[in-house]
Amino acid sequence: MTAPVCTSASNAATALAPATAPAAADPRAQTLPYPSFSSYVRARQPVLLRTARSLTANPSDAEDLLQTALAKTYVAWERIEDHRALDGYVRRALLNTRTSQWRKRKVDEFACDELPEPEPVPCGDDPAERQALHDAMWRAIMKLPARQRAMVVLRYYEDLSEARTAEVLGVSVGTVKSAVSRALGKLREDPELGFVRS
Repeated sequence: MTAPVCTSASNAATALAPATAPAAADPRAQTLPYPSFSSYVRARQPVLLRTARSLTANPSDAEDLLQTALAKTYVAWERIEDHRALDGYVRRALLNTRTSQWRKRKVDEFACDELPEPEPVPCGDDPAERQALHDAMWRAIMKLPARQRAMVVLRYYEDLSEARTAEVLGVSVGTVKSAVSRALGKLREDPELGFVRS
């Protein structure tokens, strides 16, 4: 894992910009070099954080992962010609960074004296059942081949269209349709998800 960073993903834009701002003597120092980067992060951070959380189980690691991907995007901002493709660029940075982390993974869990307080649960919502469903679904998704898993995450967790999913992964729409159909068939047959169907 990368070393922890104090700045959260939501503050990545403001944390990154001053480090590369021009010197104070420069009259341009009053403005950020990429004002649209800040607005992009503010607008897309919740969606991108959801992608990061689908790649790692720990919410704090997901924030660090997104911050690293946003830092890479900020550095490359001038070279990105089509800003309509920014989400794809950041997603690719997320996947590459996470893959790199897996390759140099080491133990980064520490015992602590106190457990954090759980978030309050709405009345009538059984947290044990919700967690059991969540865990069973992720175990079933993790059994899928990597390509099918990526397509399911982009289609149903990221809520991308078939065309956009195909564009992000560099495949045809027909490939997305058939792969997602096969993946859903495998999920329907997964014995762990039997209690959802019953």
